[in-house]
Amino acid sequence: MFSNILNAFLVGGTLCAIAQILIDKTKLTPARIMVLYVVLGAVLTLFGIYQKIVDFGGAGATVPIMGFGYSLAKGVMSEVSKNGFLGIFTGGITATSMGVCAVIVFGYLAALLSKPKGK
Repeated sequence: MFSNILNAFLVGGTLCAIAQILIDKTKLTPARIMVLYVVLGAVLTLFGIYQKIVDFGGAGATVPIMGFGYSLAKGVMSEVSKNGFLGIFTGGITATSMGVCAVIVFGYLAALLSKPKGK
C-alpha cells in the first residue's frame, strides 16, 4: 500500500518537476509544454513504454496531462482493433469523454460557487 503511494508520488512528482524545469529554463510557454506532454504520452503509449510507467506509478502516471495522451492513444488502439479504420476517429473521444465531461461540470460548478474579484 505505502509503496504504491510512494511510486505514484515519485512518478507524478518527476513529471511535474520536468515540466517546471522546462518552464524555468526554456522559452516554452506552459501551453506548449502541456501539448508536448499530451503528445509524448500518446507516443510513449504507441511504443508500449508508457504502460510500464503506468504499471509502476499508477495514479502518478495517469492523472497528470501525459495520462490524457495515454488515454487517447489507448482508446484509439482499442477501437481500431474492434472497428477498424473508423476507430481512429472514435477511439480517443470515447476513451476520454468521461474525464472531459467531469472537467466541464466541475469547472462550471466552481465558477458558480466562486466570487470573482476585480484587479
